[in-house]
Amino acid sequence: MAAPMLRGCCLGRCWALACIDSSSRHGRGAATGFTSSGKRGQSFVAQQPLLTAQKSRKGEHKWAAVVGLEIHAQIASNSKLFSGSQVHFAAPPNSLVSFFDASLPGTLPVLNRRCVEAAVMTGLALNCHINKKSLFDRKHYFYADLPAGYQITQQRLPIAVNGSLAYSVCVGKKWRQVITKTVRIKQIQLEQDSGKSLHDELRSQTLIDLNRAGVGLLELVLEPDMSCGEEAATAVRELQLILQALGTSQANMAEGQLRVDANISVHHPGEPLGVRTEVKNLNSARFLARAIDYEIQRQINELENGCEILNETRSFDYKLGCTVPMRDKEGKQDYRFMPEPNLPPLLLYDTASLPAGADPQQVINIDRIREQLPELPSETREKLIQQYGILPEHSFALLNEVGLLEFFQNVIKETRAEPKKVTSWVLNIFLGFLKQRNLAVNESPVTPSVLAELLNLLDRKVISSAAAKQVFEELWRSKGKTPSQIVSERKLELMQDEEALERVCHAVMEGHPQVVMDTKRGNPRAINKLIGLVRKVTHNRADPTVIKEILEKQLSS
Repeated sequence: MAAPMLRGCCLGRCWALACIDSSSRHGRGAATGFTSSGKRGQSFVAQQPLLTAQKSRKGEHKWAAVVGLEIHAQIASNSKLFSGSQVHFAAPPNSLVSFFDASLPGTLPVLNRRCVEAAVMTGLALNCHINKKSLFDRKHYFYADLPAGYQITQQRLPIAVNGSLAYSVCVGKKWRQVITKTVRIKQIQLEQDSGKSLHDELRSQTLIDLNRAGVGLLELVLEPDMSCGEEAATAVRELQLILQALGTSQANMAEGQLRVDANISVHHPGEPLGVRTEVKNLNSARFLARAIDYEIQRQINELENGCEILNETRSFDYKLGCTVPMRDKEGKQDYRFMPEPNLPPLLLYDTASLPAGADPQQVINIDRIREQLPELPSETREKLIQQYGILPEHSFALLNEVGLLEFFQNVIKETRAEPKKVTSWVLNIFLGFLKQRNLAVNESPVTPSVLAELLNLLDRKVISSAAAKQVFEELWRSKGKTPSQIVSERKLELMQDEEALERVCHAVMEGHPQVVMDTKRGNPRAINKLIGLVRKVTHNRADPTVIKEILEKQLSS
């Protein structure tokens, strides 16, 4: 690599909170590729005709929507992109700021090897072409949380281009049919993050925290191959899983490690594409879907009422469920891009082009990173379907919840129950309890070993399904108890004395002659009512299958 991998910065130095009066604040620079006028200009993300069409509210015309995304993923690295300052979420304000991060005179950038490797690995996983030579640029805009007055990015020649991201959308509410779609990836580029502005509306001032300033980002520009909020949210969720599987980003949207800007326009099919708006800084897949769908409908309503769509930046108010204007779009010329003079071209190699005798610590081998690629989510889902015979929608559910797949696999290892039964319990009962209590998988009081023991009791017909659910509920309340202890204490074992069960069935039939008569007449519900009555008498300790066999035997005699 052209840039040496050495660190020469001051760590641990604290900087006081900077106070900016909000009345004097200027608008912040937006993403590249838009003109400041209301007319559609040359796009940084080239628009394409839409895949699907939507009907307008009035039903007079059909409208087509175009959705493209710009995604910023924070790179999982111990230090920042061009300085040795540590990266740590929720650290005290301005406690992780080096001289370079504060843009003190005479400081120079030193490229972080880990960030480059993360960019290459992400590009390979997303089927991108990795440029062996890429360049750094300065993107100028003036804002309080960007001390240098410019951001170091890769506008001219990014590190990866021409990739693709496959994602799956469901047809119908129950995911019975899964359709795979693909969105093209225009480019992936390395760039710096900005600091964070903390607005104090009560005092009409803004406080600046530079801990995030200079943190390494991957900006992924997705071509506008999507048509609605659901598609965009699904694509982002798939990308999130890929980044987490690679380890290149934790991609925690709640902590700002994955932020999305959506570019949206509508037009009549066959006509020129419409003027776009950009909805900035969406940090939730759910809010992303809501914002896009709202903006599509807003634009349709505006055009049908004879209004024009302004080329502007908007934000999403999740409380009101609508987008609101922020500022006019700034064009590419506003950023005054120029080559970064303090960084030489970034050179990468493959096995064939690697210089003889090159220091492995000073060069990056693309082929070596390719060999280190882990199993991707799509491959994991296919393996789950083949190995355990589960439904495709279940494979998605297992991966979509952090830690749930590992929990499921650990249960499988320790139980004799069928994988389909384990899947049902994990997704319907275990996950349901987590959702009700707003808990993560790693916060559950029920461990995989405990659930496996409970399923073993159910598989051996020691307890009924109803009793197993009672035991599960008790496990949440009584941490430390085993399923066997709870079954014993509450006397939930299935009745093993078949003669006693026959006597109960006989007594129930004598006490409900009309139900018996309906059963003999062929009413299918009547036999189920008898089974329910027997289970009630036995306090759900009788196996419904055995009860039915005994009842049918006694009815036929």
